Amino acid sequence: MRKFFPFFAVLIVFSMLLAACGGSAPTEAAPAAGGEEAAPATQSGSTLQTVMDRGKVICGVNKAVPGFGFLQEDGSYAGFDIDFCKALAAAIFGDPEGRVEYRPLTAKERFTALQTGEIDVLIRNTTWTLTRDTELGANFVATTFYDGQGFIVRKDSGITKLEDLDGATICVGAGTTTELNLADVFAARGISYTPLVFEGADEATGAYEEGRCDSYTTDKSGLVARRVVMADPEAHVILDETISKEPLGPVVRHGDDQWFDIVQWTVYATFTAEEFGITSANVDEIKATTENPSIKKLLGLEGDMGQKLGLSNDWAYNIIKYVGNYAEIYDRNLGPDQPTYIPRGLNSLYTDGGLLYAPPVR
Repeated sequence: MRKFFPFFAVLIVFSMLLAACGGSAPTEAAPAAGGEEAAPATQSGSTLQTVMDRGKVICGVNKAVPGFGFLQEDGSYAGFDIDFCKALAAAIFGDPEGRVEYRPLTAKERFTALQTGEIDVLIRNTTWTLTRDTELGANFVATTFYDGQGFIVRKDSGITKLEDLDGATICVGAGTTTELNLADVFAARGISYTPLVFEGADEATGAYEEGRCDSYTTDKSGLVARRVVMADPEAHVILDETISKEPLGPVVRHGDDQWFDIVQWTVYATFTAEEFGITSANVDEIKATTENPSIKKLLGLEGDMGQKLGLSNDWAYNIIKYVGNYAEIYDRNLGPDQPTYIPRGLNSLYTDGGLLYAPPVR
């Protein structure tokens, strides 16, 4: 029997080590932003922990599209996408003031910045496609704006439909779905054209205004935004035809499910708040008086919904209080009182015939 002793000895020692590894007490959860305890991160070195340690979210944005992402004269950023950066910061830190660093990126730069960790999230009028979803190490969360590609032309050009652009020179952004859609649709219809490709919207629209091209093409929301800053907006018209589907929304890196969930549910919180009629103006009153279990879960009164994301339970309350619901964000930037007004259309709640639909917070 003596010759088997080393084997049994090793087996016993291995079993003791294995028991020690599996039976040790779990580590204590780190406090979440806002002071409440949160569930531990699902992976070491998570994006959430990096953001919390840094004390701010780095958000990749546009700086040249009024209404969506625009660098103002005073050096501050404003727009629909900018507000979703603030909403994410509110979910994590409470008050978003000073908690977002905006990183302006061109269409060509944006995915590299996300892949390399230069930014935590990309919220920059970016279209969700299969190729981008599978080949760029990117995950698209809930769509915040449903759009489509269009064309702007001079009102006195006589151009009223795509076929009138046969033989035209068309300004377009480099590295965009816009450039690919233009090629595909015109080839399918047998329309000849000469593309004039630019890195940014400023350069492309500048060339269009100078008369170097007959039309400028991008998402229709972008056309509305760019027309506002032209020397004579009334001299230009956006053609009726839409040639593509352009679902726009935040993008995160592959590999961090917790961060994906946080960004996605930040968007859903704004949809849900609008559906319940909760605004930045009435959220405190509703929080103090509601008996609705679904609203209680949303506002952090029961269910520990925030802890399931790794955040404080008032994460959604903070989004609504400091940034607003989806309708407030939309109207502030794209509503009827704004120069960048775009009718909501598909960007209405499903209850109003639109496509905005949030899963339940439960």
